Amino acid sequence: MKVISWNVNGIRAVLKKNFTEFVLEHAPDILCLQETKAKPEQVDLPLELAGYRTYWNSAVKPGYSGTAVFTKTEPLSVRLGIGSAKSAEGDLEGRVITLEYPGFFLVTVYTPNAKNELLRLPYRMEWDMAFREYLKALEAEGKPVVACGDLNVAHQEIDLARPKTNHKSAGFSPQERAGFDELLDAGFIDTFRHFHPETTEAYSWWSYRGGARAKNVGWRIDYWVVSEALAPKLTGATINDDVLGSDHCPVTLQIDL
Repeated sequence: MKVISWNVNGIRAVLKKNFTEFVLEHAPDILCLQETKAKPEQVDLPLELAGYRTYWNSAVKPGYSGTAVFTKTEPLSVRLGIGSAKSAEGDLEGRVITLEYPGFFLVTVYTPNAKNELLRLPYRMEWDMAFREYLKALEAEGKPVVACGDLNVAHQEIDLARPKTNHKSAGFSPQERAGFDELLDAGFIDTFRHFHPETTEAYSWWSYRGGARAKNVGWRIDYWVVSEALAPKLTGATINDDVLGSDHCPVTLQIDL
């Protein structure tokens, strides 16, 4: 089974670029999108993608945030948001979709950014706790979790090109990195590091400024994380850094489900 996650930074914009060709070439069983910035009625999907069922969680604020899932297999159920008091603001921003399948839960998330000068860090840390508790509650229902998305954190120094100058930056603060530690300690696997524990210069986001992508001055902030029980079923994890169309690139997980 091939599952792909991609922060498209606007679904309507990427549809004018290479989105359809990418999906047809890679043919994921499930495709999870973040930062869709649109309501489904605003998006005209090409007929070539008619083989996918689509599920959307759009922000109340127009043109902002939002997530979507394209799946070849109809899920048993669909949940939008987390439903926690700690995540109320994020639930209005369309940040989480959960699909239930017979053997697992599939979750996609667009994690809130702590913003410049870490102005939104207190809310961000509340979100991290709420999201972690949500994933554990799903596991408590008796099925493992396969979660993905733009988590807006580079976990280790090897996960960004310039760690020394970014310790106080959103996405690399000690608090956000500790939040990811707590997610792993709660029983989840960073699947890319599972297969590539020492790989450097592997990034999924690059600033549009200063030719960052051409110079590979990037950050790895897009992930597939899974319940530890699924470790024996993991068969591969890659970063598709050759795919353009957004300031993020897709990340792919191969898993035997």
